[in-house]
Amino acid sequence: MKQLNDLVLGGKRVLIRVDFNVPLSTAADGTRTVEDDTRIRAAIPTIEYVTGQGGTAILVSHLGRPKGEVKPEFSMAPVGRHLSLLTGQPVVMAPAVVGNDVAEIVRSVAPGEVLLLENVRFEPGETTNDPALAQQLASLADVYVNDAFGTAHRAHASTEGVAHLVAEKAPGFLMQAELDTLTRLTGHPEKPFVAIVGGAKVSDKIGIISRLLDTADHLLIGGAMAYTFLRAKGMATGTSLVEEDRIDLAADVLDRAAGRIHLPLDHVCAQAFDNDAPQQTVEGSIPEGWMGLDIGPSTVSAYANIIDGARTIVWNGPMGVFEMASFAKGTYAIADAVVAATDKGAFSVVGGGDSVAAIVGAGKADRVSHVSTGGGAMLELLEGKVLPGIKALEA
Repeated sequence: MKQLNDLVLGGKRVLIRVDFNVPLSTAADGTRTVEDDTRIRAAIPTIEYVTGQGGTAILVSHLGRPKGEVKPEFSMAPVGRHLSLLTGQPVVMAPAVVGNDVAEIVRSVAPGEVLLLENVRFEPGETTNDPALAQQLASLADVYVNDAFGTAHRAHASTEGVAHLVAEKAPGFLMQAELDTLTRLTGHPEKPFVAIVGGAKVSDKIGIISRLLDTADHLLIGGAMAYTFLRAKGMATGTSLVEEDRIDLAADVLDRAAGRIHLPLDHVCAQAFDNDAPQQTVEGSIPEGWMGLDIGPSTVSAYANIIDGARTIVWNGPMGVFEMASFAKGTYAIADAVVAATDKGAFSVVGGGDSVAAIVGAGKADRVSHVSTGGGAMLELLEGKVLPGIKALEA
């Protein structure tokens, strides 16, 4: 696979697949603005490298789920305005994704300038990887660069189809950083290697848990999935979320783990799924009528002690119902433990929406080794799956 700095970009039209799927807020007057620009900032090094080399940067991204229809609330226009503010240079906004008008605009944009296409998911052929749409996208460019790691596990027209139709192609700097970092985890990570896995369902994370059993010294389990594992050990879990049809699977995983999987020792419980519900901390089994919604202080202490001795850490998924402040303490405590271990020299990777939100919310994103921009893509890569968006860059 070629690297971006291997390509000759001067005078070339460079189609860059970015991930500008960012949250927007709407003011009282209807103006829409970017609420969190983390993903936009992450793409700027690639964009500025292309323009700095004399290439024309043609950006393409999705935003939300318009499902193949033109919906103004999903327009890329607010993103284009914000990108212009961040880079200090104009961003030309295309009225559509492809078509004669777009082709004419592409021809008019000068080297060193930036053009942002409209939301690629306005096109029904994007998510079906329609060859005709891929061909239209390819016709706009001399070079293709994929810098959208968060969509690399999707075989869409702008992530996979177009890559086969452009001879000169490479990953962007963000994509390359993700690949280099995650390959370090799947190869020969420095020991002790501690994996922290949270979330609601065992079924969502069984792939990564099974794969991590090959390399990790410790797997720390949190979130609702822990209750399926605890039930597999014969413990009472009250009304906590349990995947009844995955209990046998969880038992098999525990047998394979040979003591390397660690489960919560105590739980912050409530009688209702409600931030304001009365709560209590329960050691061991959870009484009937109560549900576990976060890990308790004994678990935090035990997990933090294991994390403290790690040399490599990967964290994906919250320890509790992170969106409720009353049940977010465990997740924030794990964030603090990961940062503390990183300060001592551990190599740490955080990925997945809520675990990233915890690091960002704590103001400590710059104190871990790497924050992944792709939750689903990160999981699939760590599971050993082939990501279509990356495979297409090798062809």
